[in-house]
Amino acid sequence: MLKGMRFHTLVGLLPHEEHVAQPLELDLTVWLPLRAVGESDSARHLVDYRDLYQIVSEIVGTTHHTLLEALCEKIAARTLTIPTIERVRVAARKPHAPIAGPLDHVEVVVERDRSADRRRD
Repeated sequence: MLKGMRFHTLVGLLPHEEHVAQPLELDLTVWLPLRAVGESDSARHLVDYRDLYQIVSEIVGTTHHTLLEALCEKIAARTLTIPTIERVRVAARKPHAPIAGPLDHVEVVVERDRSADRRRD
């Protein structure tokens, strides 16, 4: 799990959010078979966390994202292109959401796996 990745990016529906970068925090959790790793005590079956961070960083940093949901979907889809990953969970938190009232953040969570009939939001 990569927890609390922090970026400044263009995200949101409002006109100023297309031009003013704001903080965004993401978590990425992946599921993959670990039996071979545990039995062999070898990292050759693992996924390199640096590769996962790179995926998130590239997607977050490419352009303006209107919806957190779409951003999470792109990250999930790209992560699932890694053959050993069976399932992914992406959580995106926007601490400075334009809401008139006190709150810590807004959050969107997307979970996807290789099985098309197991989609959860």
